[in-house]
Amino acid sequence: MKKKRKAFIAVIIAACMALVGCSEASIVSSNVSQDADNFNVLRRFAVINSRTDKVEFEVIGAFSLDAADKEKISIICEMEDGTYKKHIIGLNENTMYVIEDLGGAKVNKYKYEVNYIPESIVPFTVTEKE
Repeated sequence: MKKKRKAFIAVIIAACMALVGCSEASIVSSNVSQDADNFNVLRRFAVINSRTDKVEFEVIGAFSLDAADKEKISIICEMEDGTYKKHIIGLNENTMYVIEDLGGAKVNKYKYEVNYIPESIVPFTVTEKE
């Protein structure tokens, strides 16, 4: 009976220690995500075509990201005058995205850049009907 009780207590202690480690990591992760969503972290967001390995689109700057929808991602950038710009990126089975933390650089949090990679855009011709 004492052996079972000691084993049970050891299992409980091990589980508590595991939960404490996970809890600390989840708190840090939450804090970093919150800081990034409050426009305090310089990041790079890139959409990559998984068939061609080419970058299709990128945003570099301090932005908030909403990736709750699997088919689209919303990026919000704060402007210096207090306004916001929202970019919506559609995803499909041939694209993936990556977010890189570029922290540590001293930059203007209101400046961001959006880059379209011209080699990845399919050209088209617009014609008028007569």
